[in-house]
Formats: sequence, structure tokens, C-alpha cells
Amino acid sequence: MSVASVIPASRIDSLTRLIRSTTGETRTTITPLTGEDVARIPLSSIDDVETAFDTARVAQERWARTPVSSRSQALLRLHDLVLEHTDELLDLIQVESGKSRAHAFDEVAHLALTARYYARRLRRQVRPSRRNGVLPGLTSVHVNQVPKGVVGIISPWNYPLTMALSDGLPALAAGNAVVLKPDSQSPLIALAGVELLRRAGVPADVWQVVSGPGSVVGTAIIERADYICFTGSTATGTTVAKQAAERLVNYSLELGGKNPMIVLPGADVERAAAGAVTGAFSSAGQLCVSIERLYVHDSVYEQFRDAFVRRVQAISIGASLDSDTDMGSLISQAQVETVTKHVDDAVANGATVLTGGRARPDLGPFFYEPTVLEGVTEAAECFAEETFGPLVSLYRYGTVEEAVALANGGDYGLNASIFGPVAEARRIAPRIKAGTVNINEGFSATFGSVDAPMGGMRSSGVGRRQGHEGLLRYTEPQSVAVQRALPVGGPSFVSAKLYSRLMTVGLKALRRTPRA
Repeated sequence: MSVASVIPASRIDSLTRLIRSTTGETRTTITPLTGEDVARIPLSSIDDVETAFDTARVAQERWARTPVSSRSQALLRLHDLVLEHTDELLDLIQVESGKSRAHAFDEVAHLALTARYYARRLRRQVRPSRRNGVLPGLTSVHVNQVPKGVVGIISPWNYPLTMALSDGLPALAAGNAVVLKPDSQSPLIALAGVELLRRAGVPADVWQVVSGPGSVVGTAIIERADYICFTGSTATGTTVAKQAAERLVNYSLELGGKNPMIVLPGADVERAAAGAVTGAFSSAGQLCVSIERLYVHDSVYEQFRDAFVRRVQAISIGASLDSDTDMGSLISQAQVETVTKHVDDAVANGATVLTGGRARPDLGPFFYEPTVLEGVTEAAECFAEETFGPLVSLYRYGTVEEAVALANGGDYGLNASIFGPVAEARRIAPRIKAGTVNINEGFSATFGSVDAPMGGMRSSGVGRRQGHEGLLRYTEPQSVAVQRALPVGGPSFVSAKLYSRLMTVGLKALRRTPRA
């Protein structure tokens, strides 16, 4: 595969011009599939970030006055454009992230679903809501959803299209402007999405793009934004939260996960094994909701283990841009080293490699086999630390109580999966400390259901994306009350003493009325 044959230089030039940059400096990106250079990406300065926010603030005031119907239509046009340009988007995702074509399509589908969802739900989500007033009949209260202003989005490399765009769509829909910093390893696909957004009718100044290292450009965004949306590691997310807190600016963070899957007695073992393959090895395990811990009941352990290993061994890996491989590459040498370190350390502490366990430089610089471990002890780094790669560990359990305790172990709480009888799985789900729980599915059921909120508990994050919650995080609730006839403090011709007695009688009467 030649990058130039997939992404012409003229196309790269048209995309990189979307970045606000006056430095004259660039950073060269490579494709994980072959290690070949992809593009020289312009770098932004702090002054460029400042200009982006100044421009976005002016544009946001106009955009907030744009009719809701017009904003909805822009999102619907984006939905259509994304689907019309699927092939190019898939090529860009694969070249920049190294994932297989099937896993790249998950991003295209998710972005289209998100655009359509907020387009169709926007009017209902942002219209003023009526609330009860202090004096029934005399006080009327409505709550407006006022846009925050300019939202700063710092997006990751592992889902470089949908995480760059989908978090910003509800912000736009609510009347905000956006300043986006895509990850330095995968900016072109984010820029292609922004280009489609502009073609859909969103004014250019409403969505600004800057580029550069997080320590410089990311910090500059946090210092200027009215709201911060960050997706990445827990360590970096903690730093983002501290920086935002110093300005009393709100934020949402989707961070790391060490996600468990429980296989109950009575589960369809073959279905559970197939679900575990998808849950653990989609995008080579490089997603925050990926399954890394498998807890299997004693009664079905051997049967599940054999079925799972057999399916993992059948996974095809390679650098193809066609749909003939099941799993692609890791993003970088650093990721390869992390997976290698976790596997070697687990084996040194008594674990057994059931399948995989090797880097595959013969396929490309950053390929690693899908790997299954058994007998991982608490002494191993991968027992509690997130690997973020194609590595999953198998564990036995005896009782459901034990399985729940094991699943809740550690500090994370992003995603969980339960395979087994639905009624029993539903009873267990509320006991799992995770923001999403999938029954008879790894992660796609909740991730793809864009009407449902998604996010983490504990060290896995703060706030929620998707659903009504995913839009309201970008608004300030503003209560507006209209008082009629008499003031709340009582009319001037009634003494304070008499008014307090009358109010006491009224409050007692209201106590006896049925709840609304």
C-alpha cells in the first residue's frame, strides 16, 4: 500500500489548510500499517489558539441566534454527506489509525447516527421547560437552556473521526461554537469530518481547528474554553480537571477502563465466545470500552475457554484496506511495548498464554497478535492496569456474588458486559459499577444506542456523552419566573405578621394536595 495512491498530496493540502496555524512549523505523521509518512501537519501556536477562540466567540453569538430548524437541517445534511463519502472516510481512518475496515466503519456509522439523532431531537431538547412556581397560579417559571459559549474539544487517536466530531455535534446543536484539537497522530480524518460539516452549512468560524502537543495547545484550550470535553487517559484527564477547576469551568471526561465481562451459568457459550472476541479485539483492543477481563463460571469455564481460543485463533490480521482482515494494527511502537510488557510480566508471574503473545513485525511495524492469558495473578501489571491493546485475561468464579465483586475490582468503571439469561443479567447489572452495561453484547449495544448516555464511574470519567445528557452538558439552565398580581413577599397592605400566618395556612394546605 502506498499512502500517495490512497490520499493524494493535493487532498492532504486541502485538509491541512483547515488548521489555524501561523507558525510555519509542521509535524510529520505516519501510517501504523506500514510506517510510511502520511502528511506534514501544521502546528498551531498559543496565539493561533487565542485567535481561534476570539473568532469563535464572535461567530457563536450569531450561531446561537440561528433558528433551531436551521441547525437541525445542517446536522441532517452532515448525516447524508458522511454516508455519501464513506469510502474516503474509511481510507483515511485506516491509514491514520491502522484499524481494519470493518472497525473503521463503526466510526462512520456512529457519526451518522449521532448527527441524525440530534437533528431530530434538538427542538424537544432545547425548548424551554415549564416548572412549578412558588405561588400556584401567580408565579410561572420556565427553564431555558442557554449555550455555554465556546466549547474546547480535545479528541483521541483511537476513534479519530467520531470522537472528534460526535462530541461536538450536540454542542453545535445547542448553539455553541467549537475549538477542536484532534490528536496529533490522526488529524486528517478529523479535518475531513470538519470539511463535511462546513459543506453541510455550519459556518467556518463556528468550528475552529488547532493542532499541536497537548502540553501547549491543549493547555491553551483549557485556559480559554467555556466548557472542556476530553477523551483520553485517566492520568491526563486528572490534569485537565485540575486546570479546568482553577477557572471554575465545567468539563466532561471519558477516561480509561479495565472492562469486565461476566459469563453466567446458563449462557449460550458459543454466543458468549463470539461476543468476547468482538468486545476484546475490535480496533485491536484500542478503545476505552474494550473488554480486558473475562470472568467465567466454573460450570462452563472449559467449554467457553476452548470456544473462545478457537475463535481468537481464527482472527485474521493484516494491513489491507479491503474488508479481508479481521483486525488491524496498533497505533505506535509505544502501544506495542505496553502490550509486550504486560504479556511478559504476566507470564513471569505465573500466567499462561493460550494463544497469541507475539508482535508481528512481518505484517507491519506495530502489529501484535490477539492474545489470551489464563492464570493471571494480582502480581501482574495487566491484572488491574489498562492495557489498551489486543490482550484479554480469563478467570474462573464460583458464585454470582464473587463475579460481581471481581468485576467491581480496581478503580475503573466505564463499561461491563454480561452474557447469560436476560432476566438474571438485568438483576445483576445495577450492582456493576460501570457507566454502561451490555447484556449479551460486548460494548456496541450501548455505544451504538445514541439516545442512551455513555460515560464512566470512578476513575473512568466525569459526565456523559450521547442522549439528552450529552447535549445538556453544553448548556446552562436558566430559570425565568414571571410574577403576577401579588409579589411573593406579600402585598403592601397586609402586615408581615398576618402574611406569615396566611402563608403558613397555605403551605399546610399545599402539603395535603396530591403530588404532581
